[in-house]
Amino acid sequence: MAATTEAAVPAAERELTITRVLDAPRSLVFKVWTQPEHVVRWLGPKGFSAPFCDIELRPGGAWRACIRSAEGVDRWMQGVYREIVVPERLVYTFAWEEDGVPGHQTLVTVTFAEQDGRTLLTFHQAAFESVESRDSHHGGWSECFDRLADYLTSL
Repeated sequence: MAATTEAAVPAAERELTITRVLDAPRSLVFKVWTQPEHVVRWLGPKGFSAPFCDIELRPGGAWRACIRSAEGVDRWMQGVYREIVVPERLVYTFAWEEDGVPGHQTLVTVTFAEQDGRTLLTFHQAAFESVESRDSHHGGWSECFDRLADYLTSL
């Protein structure tokens, strides 16, 4: 019997959706998501820092960021904005870099919905190369969103 390949795994199983209710108005959450001086304060899983972030917030504009592990290992990521609806929606590509060259590209869609002075954030990323990659990103993004929530309370 042949082994199942990742190509045989349906795309729906290689998608990630995370929702969070953040205790801040959506205009602030959108700002903190799109301005480099704020992004560096919450980007990366627990124990990581973000020493670099550059954002050209316009359709076709590029973004690039670096997260650094506690051991000092840098991981670079980049993408291009496809859609921006202030303060409601962002659509952009995401790819990890290795030696300055982007790898597999996914599409990220983030929506920010007003909810009685709070923000319902819905994050969707697809399609990953594998279920394992999706699961790894789920953990990383979940920790980022914990840090985002904490950062918002400091503003």
